[in-house]
Amino acid sequence: MKLLEFLGVPMHAGTMEETVSLIADRVQAGKFTQHVVVNVAKIVHMKRDPALAESVQACDVINIDGMGVVWGARMLGHDIPERIAGIDLFGRLLEVATEQRWPVYLLGATDAVVARTVERVTEKYRGLQVAGYASGYFWDDEEAAVTAIRNSGARLLFVAITSPKKETFIERWKNQLGVDFVMGVGGTFDVIAGKVRRAPVWMQRCGLEWLFRVIQEPRRMWKRYLVTNAQFAMMLAKAYLGRT
Repeated sequence: MKLLEFLGVPMHAGTMEETVSLIADRVQAGKFTQHVVVNVAKIVHMKRDPALAESVQACDVINIDGMGVVWGARMLGHDIPERIAGIDLFGRLLEVATEQRWPVYLLGATDAVVARTVERVTEKYRGLQVAGYASGYFWDDEEAAVTAIRNSGARLLFVAITSPKKETFIERWKNQLGVDFVMGVGGTFDVIAGKVRRAPVWMQRCGLEWLFRVIQEPRRMWKRYLVTNAQFAMMLAKAYLGRT
């Protein structure tokens, strides 16, 4: 996959198939792989959070999850074949893990949500080996959480914690996790467990997933998206005008 730079952020331009193949090959070879997705909000936050920026830039695979970034990068002349949604990549990697019998570990969300997520994915992917799971509320003893992951024998780790906590956690502990692959999956567990709904496909294609989130959780989400979307638009406009 081609590595490009958009608004000062490195990211890979590739298809879902290329991404899955690259990750599977690296896991098969036992080559540690740190994965991350970038979207409008994350790009904005990286500009004022050096630790988050450093964590993202240290990743081996950086996918574009967000139609705003896809359209913005295309506007600046980059060839972006498609969006790689983190929740969709999570499902594809569970398929591969089931086929290859690679144990996985799920970390994040509440106890009830992560437990329900395990139930759902093991029902869907028959034969999937879940080496362990735990909630994302472990900040009083991160080392114990890391030890549990390392002792589980998992090869793939999925971390469903909000940014920038998940990126900084992964970057801080990646050499002690004992896994071959680690990926932050944000609110994926909430969707799979049925706590929140995913936007309809037409809204996904139109880049309106953020609006669907606001509709579901207006008090918590409206300001976050209003601010980050406006800041991203200004950054993009400045970059576009700077080309002329």
